[in-house]
Amino acid sequence: MKQPAAYSLGELVRYFLRLGTLGFVGPPALVSAMHHDLVVDRQWITEADYREGMALAQLAPGPLAAQLAIYLGYVHYGIWGATLVGIAFVIPSFIMVVALGWTYVQLGGLPWMQAIFYGIGTAVIGIIAMGTYKLTTKTVGNDRLGWVLFGLSAVATALMESELLWLVLVSGVIYWLIKTPPQFTRTGIGSSFAPLLPQLGDFGSDSILWKLALFFAKAGTFVFGSGLAIVPFLYGGVVKEYGWLTEQQFLDAVAVAMITPGPVVITVAFIGYLVAGFSGACVAALATFLPCYLLTVLPAPYFKRWGKHPGVKAFVDGITIAAVGAIAGAVVVLARRQLVDLPAVLIAFTTVGLLYRFKKLPELSLIGGAAVLGLLLRYVA
Repeated sequence: MKQPAAYSLGELVRYFLRLGTLGFVGPPALVSAMHHDLVVDRQWITEADYREGMALAQLAPGPLAAQLAIYLGYVHYGIWGATLVGIAFVIPSFIMVVALGWTYVQLGGLPWMQAIFYGIGTAVIGIIAMGTYKLTTKTVGNDRLGWVLFGLSAVATALMESELLWLVLVSGVIYWLIKTPPQFTRTGIGSSFAPLLPQLGDFGSDSILWKLALFFAKAGTFVFGSGLAIVPFLYGGVVKEYGWLTEQQFLDAVAVAMITPGPVVITVAFIGYLVAGFSGACVAALATFLPCYLLTVLPAPYFKRWGKHPGVKAFVDGITIAAVGAIAGAVVVLARRQLVDLPAVLIAFTTVGLLYRFKKLPELSLIGGAAVLGLLLRYVA
């Protein structure tokens, strides 16, 4: 039986409100901070509960850090704990992103702001490239089948300039069938997702908010991997399919996600604001985070029983590998658009070199330096 909590719900909510306000260094550092603060230091959460939360967050689609926070809120305080912790963790970055969106819309035509985002955008390409390299080596490793699926997804994304959801799901099924062949014939886990894809696109409406809700709900439901995994999916939708943003605006949206605390996925609020103002930001954020909330809370009571099933794990491993491949392909697509001159190329490669050489170099410092370089190149060069 679960031991009574050694902390109040208010204390836990305040902790995640603070982490969501000051956590500028990306998902890996955020989940590491939760372990240090809540398991090792305060001893509010047991090691076993933390590991179960990490496993569930990795298995389910959506942003890793946000899902882990939601699960930790659920451990002792159930639905209320999960709900309040999730809101506390996301709301600070949401407010900052909306404020930046308002500023961007009001001042977007000014040369100095364009210069700042020129520098930041090129650094972001380098940061994403280095993050993809680390994620690839960790996720794929020496797995030959994994490299095949990774390569197919990367090449397809680079050529089509959009993440192919069907290819990601098929990769999960292939990996499952080869790594853990089923003992009997039945409807596979992967196929259970596929029928939902066309259904999401069948809801017709002229309302831009309704279209935003449908698109971002699909993003929150079907995008696996780290927070960066949503980048190729968003690019294919908001730029290529719907034309809601220009390519430069999309790169600026990714840059905003990098310079604000909390999950990278909060970039959806910035995109929503550019498309339909404050209402668009609210709809995009809610539609993206609601699925990951439900996919964390609903299976939580049953996860101990089914989460370690070899077939389930293999299917999700295959999806994750393909998602990482899509990120790699998206780096190529974004780099083609952003690295348009020699200074941009030099900033991006310098960013990669510094991150490779200095493992603990804060990404925020690189983004700040790139912003200054953008201004200098605009007004001095």
